[in-house]
Amino acid sequence: MGGTRWLTDTEMTAWRPYMVATLRLRQRLHRELADEHDVSLIDYEVLAALSSTPDGAMRMTELADMLGSTKSRLSHQVARMERVGYVRRGSDPGDKRGVTAELTDEGQQLLHAVAPTHVRGVRAHLIDLLSADEHVALGEVFTRVSAHLTELDE
Repeated sequence: MGGTRWLTDTEMTAWRPYMVATLRLRQRLHRELADEHDVSLIDYEVLAALSSTPDGAMRMTELADMLGSTKSRLSHQVARMERVGYVRRGSDPGDKRGVTAELTDEGQQLLHAVAPTHVRGVRAHLIDLLSADEHVALGEVFTRVSAHLTELDE
């Protein structure tokens, strides 16, 4: 095992709580949305991502990248959301081979109703626990990690 750079105690103290806290945070945010609105965290994330575009639509591949999802998993998620009327799929006007997901009026209304619950949870369980400097540091760290992982996938 000579080539393996094992984590030091300090590195393990960064890694282990990150893993547990991230999982627990996502579970808590999901539970709050499900309990109050019968909406999953991933439903919310899809709606929020689509609402971030000027026309409420995005190519499925771009949406999968934005959410850190696989195209297959996202396709199943969007199909389920399409069946209940929150999104619709269509052809990309710039590339007829591409598929888009588009926020419907029902999806926009749902997002408007559930966003305050999500933001309250994010504030209570993360943002308000950190200082302004920690917000900056966290943003810088995970922007770097995300860029690294994106580069590996290209």
